[in-house]
Amino acid sequence: MQRRSFLATSGTVLGFFGLQKYLSEAPSHRVIAPYGRLIADSDGILDLPKGFSYQIISRRGSKMNDGMTVPGMPDGMACFPGKGNEIILVRNHELGLTSQEMSAFPSRKVPRNFDHSKSYDHGERGQVPHIGGTTTIVYDLKKKTVTREFLSLIGTDRNCAGGTMPWGSWVTCEEPSDLASERGKLHGYCFEVKATDDGKLQKAVPLKKLGRFRHEAVAIDPETSILYLTEDINDGLLYRFIPKVKSNLHEGQLQALVVKGKPAADLRNYRGSRDKIKEGAEMEVEWIDLDDYEAPANDMRYQGFKQGAARFARGEGIQFADGSFFICCTDGGPNSQGQIYQLTPGKPDKISLFLQPNSGDLLTNGDNLCAAPWGDLIICEDLVAEYYGNIPHLRGITPEGKIYSLARNAKSATEFAGSCFSPDGSVLFVNMQGEGLTLAITGPWKKRA
Repeated sequence: MQRRSFLATSGTVLGFFGLQKYLSEAPSHRVIAPYGRLIADSDGILDLPKGFSYQIISRRGSKMNDGMTVPGMPDGMACFPGKGNEIILVRNHELGLTSQEMSAFPSRKVPRNFDHSKSYDHGERGQVPHIGGTTTIVYDLKKKTVTREFLSLIGTDRNCAGGTMPWGSWVTCEEPSDLASERGKLHGYCFEVKATDDGKLQKAVPLKKLGRFRHEAVAIDPETSILYLTEDINDGLLYRFIPKVKSNLHEGQLQALVVKGKPAADLRNYRGSRDKIKEGAEMEVEWIDLDDYEAPANDMRYQGFKQGAARFARGEGIQFADGSFFICCTDGGPNSQGQIYQLTPGKPDKISLFLQPNSGDLLTNGDNLCAAPWGDLIICEDLVAEYYGNIPHLRGITPEGKIYSLARNAKSATEFAGSCFSPDGSVLFVNMQGEGLTLAITGPWKKRA
């Protein structure tokens, strides 16, 4: 949070120098420009290619239809079909108790009719619930208007990213700095939120069998219903969860990835790392059971290390596309510029380093990502401290590993998050986290397709 606050407040100063650095980067054979150059936004919010436009559909501090306030720090997000021309966005808010002024209850008061039993960490009598959670936006694609906006989950801690489930729900993931709150309640879980338009707050029930750790994101294999989960810490694991019954995420087996023949493999490619992983080289993987899913000592990854699990550098966004999972490791690589791994289920499962960008490759510190309707990946940049002179972008990556710029933050150095397309592929939704904005982007997508 301190790093992100610094980036947001220093964005104005850094913007010009970051733009100069961006424009002066040596060209790379990976860089393409299918939409042309980015054009400066006269309103100073979002730079886009010619022919594209954006609309702010939600803003931190506004009033929602349930009478509560739009929380800040919007992060991971998913889009679901609604009724008629409507779509439903379920949106995370990466908030902890120290950010009360950005919560749904900035005055530290909740409505009289608020049902505290639906909150996970509701505190003692007279206290506000823990302020992490989700909001839901119902948006009319034809009228380009928000028809409803409401709080849908509350009482959780720093909801970062998550994943879309094919039965119409969003799994939201907690990424607390401490896995227990100041009130003594355990955190570090996943929670399921149904994509509904009814305006109601849902009961927060932890999915304990998915493990207790610094969760980031989750993606499901549509063929097997196995879930794959990332861990946002610089020595995290890659997990999977095999449910006993499809669509029931309360029972099943949690496992961690092991590189076959390389116990405790270091896939981070840091300077001095024991293992040097080359782009494109495939490695067979196995999975080990992790039975202590509650991890009371916050040692889930250490349990895995002892059994040979591989280390990843801040696993964040994960997306299933064209038969594989693509995983952003935000500060992997020798320059901590980030990596994208590709995990392909099969007999056996295989993993490879799909992309490890260099200084001239545009992409820096990929975080959330989504699949575009035409097969590319859309990456949200989350710049780490070493690269704060850059400006956060939305980048596109083709299946061949070519990189292009889709949008640039013209307002500050705050990260993008939560990219997702409407079901018909006409609108790209994304959050500007530090600014507390949710945007709807439209344009000639077919030009790239």
